[in-house]
Amino acid sequence: MNATLLIELLTEELPPKALPRLAASFAQTIAEELKKAQFAAADAEAVVYASPRRLAVQLPGVLAVQPDQHVTRQGPAVAAGMKDGQPTPALAGFARSCGVEVSALSIVNNGKQDVYAYSSAKAGEALSTALADVVTLALKKLPVPKLMRWGDSDVQFVRPVHGLIMLHGDKVIDGEVLGLKSGNATRGHRFLSQGEVSIANADAYARAMHEQGKVIASFDARRELIRHKLAEAAAKLGATIAAPDELFDEVAALVEWPVVLEAGFEAEFLNVPQECLILTMQQNQKYFPLLDQNGKLMNRFLLVSNIAPQDPSFVVGGNERVLRARLSDAKFFFEQDKKHRLDSRLPRLANVVYHNKIGSQLERVERLQSIAGAIAHLLGADAALAARAAYLAKADLVTDMVGEFPELQGIMGMYYAQHDGEHAEVAAAIEGHYHPRFAGDTLPEGKIATAAALADKLEAIVGIWGIGLIPTGDKDPFALRRAALGVVRMALEADLDLKALLAAVAEAFPAGKLSANVADEVFGFMMDRLKNYLAADYKGDEIDAVLALQPSRIHEVRAVLAAVAGFKALPEAAALAAANKRVNNILKKAEGEVGAVDAALLQEAAEQALYAAVQELAPAVEAKFAAHDFSGALSQLASLKAPVDAFFDGVMVMAEDAKVRANRIALLASLAALFNRVADISLLAE
Repeated sequence: MNATLLIELLTEELPPKALPRLAASFAQTIAEELKKAQFAAADAEAVVYASPRRLAVQLPGVLAVQPDQHVTRQGPAVAAGMKDGQPTPALAGFARSCGVEVSALSIVNNGKQDVYAYSSAKAGEALSTALADVVTLALKKLPVPKLMRWGDSDVQFVRPVHGLIMLHGDKVIDGEVLGLKSGNATRGHRFLSQGEVSIANADAYARAMHEQGKVIASFDARRELIRHKLAEAAAKLGATIAAPDELFDEVAALVEWPVVLEAGFEAEFLNVPQECLILTMQQNQKYFPLLDQNGKLMNRFLLVSNIAPQDPSFVVGGNERVLRARLSDAKFFFEQDKKHRLDSRLPRLANVVYHNKIGSQLERVERLQSIAGAIAHLLGADAALAARAAYLAKADLVTDMVGEFPELQGIMGMYYAQHDGEHAEVAAAIEGHYHPRFAGDTLPEGKIATAAALADKLEAIVGIWGIGLIPTGDKDPFALRRAALGVVRMALEADLDLKALLAAVAEAFPAGKLSANVADEVFGFMMDRLKNYLAADYKGDEIDAVLALQPSRIHEVRAVLAAVAGFKALPEAAALAAANKRVNNILKKAEGEVGAVDAALLQEAAEQALYAAVQELAPAVEAKFAAHDFSGALSQLASLKAPVDAFFDGVMVMAEDAKVRANRIALLASLAALFNRVADISLLAE
């Protein structure tokens, strides 16, 4: 017999942010163990259920009894099994452990040698015997950092557990897990359900929970229902919802029967920056703020209730009172913060430790000023404005609002700078200097903001790296990889010498604070980030060829990559790439310094022809390169195929005459320099 298996664990309210992860782990382990034991087919797909008070899984086609098992035990090696025609003690003992005579053993090869073995059939185990252990194992494997006890029991779990269902089709599988005996009854919604919910058949679980228990058991279905109801309610108000996906997930983990209600707050609170109000609603209350058609916050919001009252005014009124208190706090913080100019707060940063090896936030701000001003000068922007933006960029860290909501750093600095009458670009740069904050985030807008953002990220990377806190494996506590990717993205859009910039940043720190080679090491780190970033749009060998030259002005990298891709399409490209690889190998083995080519020592017609071709082509390639015509520079190389082929066919590079040999190596070095003016095309060779 095979039937759907249902397992449900009824608990107190589970941690909402962890609920999807707990449910997925629970279902995955149960499915894997049952498949491993051949109770379920390898392609059987588990259905995961999760709500605030339950973890459940359905698995179709589960057998009541696993197939008979054919077990083969391996014993001693054949070479060591017999001595003088008699079984050794090891072989005799193995036969006894199998319950047979030595003559009943067979010989198999284990991949290394022939060994004695015994094969036997074992009757399949009943699901009722194995299931409780499988569920227990799944619970032990849950990603739960802390467990708790309840009552007078020694049982531990993330929350108190009140019920266990283990149902195979319409049959209860007897067993005990976490001190609870299995059955086919559970409880529905804490307030909307009447009494126990009896599950007649494992396939009827979701329907029974919905109809009798007032519980939408599927986490995904519940989340999508919440999305749909919220969208409907927002549309009626001509609004859009301001909420990240994480908020939908969290609310779906807080309710079992979602009911969307509309509420509001006093319009006077809209004088507070909307980012503060939105964050308060989302983080503290799990409400869904509403934006009008212009993206401005409305004084209406939506909430998801876990009850369906006949008169929702009590629920709405209660939530409005709670939010009013929260918004009053935000308004108070905002009004208090505005009483002090941003620049008056700077001295307090002396008491905020950035890192004990490289000083306070105030010392960091002083470095950021000089770095941002220098970068702005390179970008052709106002250095004084960039320095001012860097000077004020961290001042909001000591405001009440950012103390309450660290996520608003930069944003609040912008508002306070505007209130203080700072230059518009300075205020915008205070917020923009944190960009890009994550993969896919927008870049800072304008050269002043870009200068401040580059200064902030470069100072952090060079400083933290320079004191030895280098990212390793998956550990990057100071988010240097993210900062480096941000620098790469900005540098791809701006004409800056990255190597020179890193050296200048390192010099902004007090002498002896950082490691001597920090600028070079960080540049290599940047190249790795650049390679990873480009991998989404370009081929690996093309990226390797371009980055092998360690380009410091990476704003040209995309143009060079396009040129390399065009060169690869030329009929001569493969042969030239292979020839360049051969040249590089010869040059690596060359001893001593490579000098200039002496035309008088060119003996063979092929080497004379190659020398003439290189001499003629070099100015044209250089001119194309100087004009940033990288495709043109590479296409010029196509004419070298014939003289290069002739050279390698007819000239012995390693001639016996040392002067001739050195001259030919010098010729190849000049050829390599021409080949590699744009990219290392040897890396395009297969």
